[in-house]
Amino acid sequence: MDFRFSEEQTLLGDSAGRFLRDQYGLDVRRAIIASEAGYSAEIWSQLADLGWLALPFGEDVGGLEAGAVETMIIMEALGSSLVVEPYLANVVLTGGLIEALGSDEQRQEILPAVIAGKKMLAFAYSEPDARYDLARVRVTAEKCGDGYKLDGHKSVVLNGLAADWLVVSARTGGAHDEAEGISLFLVPGDAAGVERRGYATLDSQRAAEITFSGVELGAGALLGEKDVALAPMEMAIDRATAALAADAMGAMQALNQTTVEFLMTRKQFGRPIGSFQVLQHRMTDMIMEYEQVKSLVYLATLKLDAEPDERKRAVSAAKVQVGRSGRMIGQNAVQMHGGMGVSDELNVGQYFKRLTAIDALFGNVDYHRRRFAAL
Repeated sequence: MDFRFSEEQTLLGDSAGRFLRDQYGLDVRRAIIASEAGYSAEIWSQLADLGWLALPFGEDVGGLEAGAVETMIIMEALGSSLVVEPYLANVVLTGGLIEALGSDEQRQEILPAVIAGKKMLAFAYSEPDARYDLARVRVTAEKCGDGYKLDGHKSVVLNGLAADWLVVSARTGGAHDEAEGISLFLVPGDAAGVERRGYATLDSQRAAEITFSGVELGAGALLGEKDVALAPMEMAIDRATAALAADAMGAMQALNQTTVEFLMTRKQFGRPIGSFQVLQHRMTDMIMEYEQVKSLVYLATLKLDAEPDERKRAVSAAKVQVGRSGRMIGQNAVQMHGGMGVSDELNVGQYFKRLTAIDALFGNVDYHRRRFAAL
């Protein structure tokens, strides 16, 4: 495949990389993850000013109507710098759902504020026993007058504590694991009956457990059509998975570059350890793993608008390769750095943690291997 970025896409990638190298060093990241919020409001505002938050949204809400390739470019840059600000949860995943399914009123109420960096979003879809199955929904939305009453528990909600608006999957019909009968609802984060417990994840991101206890919602809270939300959810998760794979691609490239630099400067027996053939071979294998990931991430990104089975195959293939290559590159990078590889002095261990968490998010290697085989 002859894949080349346009001039505008190249400029976007160059400017994103330059901004993050200048503004998001290791010390800055340490201070951010140690803060109570777990992200920097100042950095988030800068991302809004740069137009990154506007990329995938329509012009009618103040967006730039960019495509999946532009999202991939930004996610790769974010992964290279281990950015913890919740771009994936806000813009790609939850924002993408509202853009695709929302009424004009819903989109105009929420998306301009998201683009301006003034409001945040989260998608509450995962449940404790779901195990990556989007159809396993026990949270219920019972009809109550003209509206609904929401009850149940969602787990590992990315950006769940900071979100001003939650998109929640709930069962409006059928058994707890049926494909039909799932609907999506827009829920204010501060609504009565919403209880949130936030925490830091392995890779220093933020997530939350959220309990809904008799949350009353009006008829206007329904996002999209009633009972048929599974297919849009699958589309949104596939788009987020492709973006997450681009994040991993950026992390792998940075980890390889960091390791090469270390091998060229660290000396043993009077010469750089990078001159030892066994380490050269290992570094070559790491670079080849990255190149395989890169090819499949590009393919998955370009297939996001294909028919569902083709899209799913491409996304699952990329996610499997990300999981395999992320482990290989992370383990070898840590080993070649020696004891320093797991210390806080270097970012090598932080990259490895991020790649480990990415493997588990939106389906691990085993899940996507089975999905690919089934298709």
